[in-house]
Amino acid sequence: MVNKDVRFIPGLVALATIAVIWFVVPVPEGVTADAWHLLALFVGTIVAIIGKALPIGAVAMLAITAVALTGVTNSSPSLAIKDALSGFSNSLIWLIGIAIIISRGLAKTGLGNRIGYYFISLFGKRTIGIGYSLALSELLIAPVTPSNTARGGGIIHPIMRAIATSFGSSAEEGSARKIGHYLALVNYHSNPITSAMFITATAPNPLIVKLIADATGSEISITWGGWALAALLPGLVCIGLMPLIIYMIYPPQVKETPDASQFAKNKLSEMGAMSGHEKIMVCVFALLLTLWAGIPAMIFGEAWSFNTTAVAFLGLSILLITQVLTWEDVLKEKSAWDTVVWFSALVMMATFLNKLGLIAWFSSVVETNIQGFGFGWQLSVLILLSIYFYAHYFFASTTAHITAMFAAFYVAGLALGAPPLFLAFLLAAASSLMMSLTHYATGTSPIIFGSGFVPLEQWWIMGLVMSVVNLAIWVFVGGLWWKVLGYW
Repeated sequence: MVNKDVRFIPGLVALATIAVIWFVVPVPEGVTADAWHLLALFVGTIVAIIGKALPIGAVAMLAITAVALTGVTNSSPSLAIKDALSGFSNSLIWLIGIAIIISRGLAKTGLGNRIGYYFISLFGKRTIGIGYSLALSELLIAPVTPSNTARGGGIIHPIMRAIATSFGSSAEEGSARKIGHYLALVNYHSNPITSAMFITATAPNPLIVKLIADATGSEISITWGGWALAALLPGLVCIGLMPLIIYMIYPPQVKETPDASQFAKNKLSEMGAMSGHEKIMVCVFALLLTLWAGIPAMIFGEAWSFNTTAVAFLGLSILLITQVLTWEDVLKEKSAWDTVVWFSALVMMATFLNKLGLIAWFSSVVETNIQGFGFGWQLSVLILLSIYFYAHYFFASTTAHITAMFAAFYVAGLALGAPPLFLAFLLAAASSLMMSLTHYATGTSPIIFGSGFVPLEQWWIMGLVMSVVNLAIWVFVGGLWWKVLGYW
């Protein structure tokens, strides 16, 4: 029997990559042998993830094993295993894992669907109103759904399909352009924007926070509230323009939708009054946002400041005590435990690449090449940003992309004279916004693309258009906003 989880050719390519870098490519001047060998393991791991040689959690386990056995972290053999497992002690990794488990309550209680139908009942009399309703629903639940795939593909997409079906819009029957085509694009392009707006809106964001802290010697430690505030204005501008831009480029055939509002009201009626568990979810949601944003500390002082991960554990504890979630639910949330494993491995490898000086060396190479053009830091940053962003055409995983490129490009930008916080928030946003490009850019992509409402060519065209719009907004609106906030 063939195991479909194992792909031998990508696996062999990954092993060959490790062997070539380790044994064939000479160690560059200024780089230690340990750093170069860790790079070989790191690149091989990224190749295996991109090629899906094994599930990402399994690849992570192999990476941890390889680091422990080879001792490339420059430790004594007895300490190598501690280095290899050090990623599991990172609190940001546990923040995402616990938040994913908490987000299970949105689906289990039906609160996620209720939020979506509520907005549609208010704004669903026109097709563009439905589009904005989907976007607002995404935005509202984004802070507590670190799986952007679960949010866009598991919660919002079924609502979008139900609305399209109610208007006789079907990919199978050739009637996608009635309304489903437009709603599918809005459904998808909401996802990268909301992912960029909160640390807890997509799994790789805490990794970015860690990489920024490492690159600056912990001088820059981005908090949940700090990220949310920085992303607030550019994110809202993107959310405000995106449904309108899609409407202008690919207008739906059905523009008036008085039945959609009634459809949503009927769905809400079927759901009945909010259950006790839904009310508890709302309260936990509000508590998490209040504590993550640091509101008690603003009012009562630093004594009321709480660790972000500790707050997530508090939220989960409340859900367990009230039986909104059971321990069985926690154990069944495979994506959370999978995320903790693969994130720990990637964070560990990225951390030691930085400690061993590899990131500084590579960033200096990038910096030297761009510096040769003689541009100021502003244009140099735009070049860095564009290369980083559009390289995502070659990635099927934002995690792999961020792990491979973020730290080096951030350090290079700093060396070129870019203000640290300006560059941090710009590259952090780009790390989510780049999901817009292709039908394989992130886990949400194949779900929505697979529904068949949008042909491949139109998906890519819309992705390119929105990439330019989103980047322009984050550079100019975001840049001015961060100037007002005193970030640069």
